[in-house]
Amino acid sequence: MIDAAAYTVVDRAEDEEALATVINGAAPAAMARACAARGLPFVHISTDYVFDGSGEAPWRPDDQTGPLGAYDRSKLAGEQGIAATGGQYAILRTSWVFSAYGQNFVKTMLGLAQSRDRLTIVADQVDGPTPAADIAAACLGLARGLAAGAGAPGIHHFSGAPDVSWAGFAREIFAQAGLAVTVEEIPAAQFPTRAARPANSRLDCSALEAQAGIARPDWRAGLTRVLAELAEAAG
Repeated sequence: MIDAAAYTVVDRAEDEEALATVINGAAPAAMARACAARGLPFVHISTDYVFDGSGEAPWRPDDQTGPLGAYDRSKLAGEQGIAATGGQYAILRTSWVFSAYGQNFVKTMLGLAQSRDRLTIVADQVDGPTPAADIAAACLGLARGLAAGAGAPGIHHFSGAPDVSWAGFAREIFAQAGLAVTVEEIPAAQFPTRAARPANSRLDCSALEAQAGIARPDWRAGLTRVLAELAEAAG
């Protein structure tokens, strides 16, 4: 079973932590228990936000967690609940997910570019943007491996490469979309949000490639595909 459901409204979670914890913590643990009772593998998607964002080194799967906010705590609760079931599971921590669907940074930038030719974007938060299609493929690969008895159980990291700031991500979006938008870099302190975000969300994904043969995808190639999907949908 692959669990891709989540409460992902990070700022609202500060006021709805109980709800976020039910969806991100209790629900995946319950699903994992049901799978364990039936001998079924369970794959779950988690987040880089379980770390506090200190330093500049990429976070390894076995590094000490330190969630900064309610959403982050709820996702860590899910990880811990799944591990406690004793079943066969794989947890995939990922970051900065984007696609042609739903709300995400790519679609937000494209929307803002319709009315503005200059944007101020945070430059001191760094991570690897990750195409949702690549996450789906990684989850399928982990699930098939576990089902075959030759998989890679445990916690894994999976994010797009290369690591980049939000400002750098925005520049690539506008460049590929052919939009003349100037990006002005600002520190996160000048763009306050309800929930704190980790400054360093770089993920060390080397273990996943070594154990399961799943390499980091190039998010720039994924962005090209997403922009093509959006263009096709727009007619």
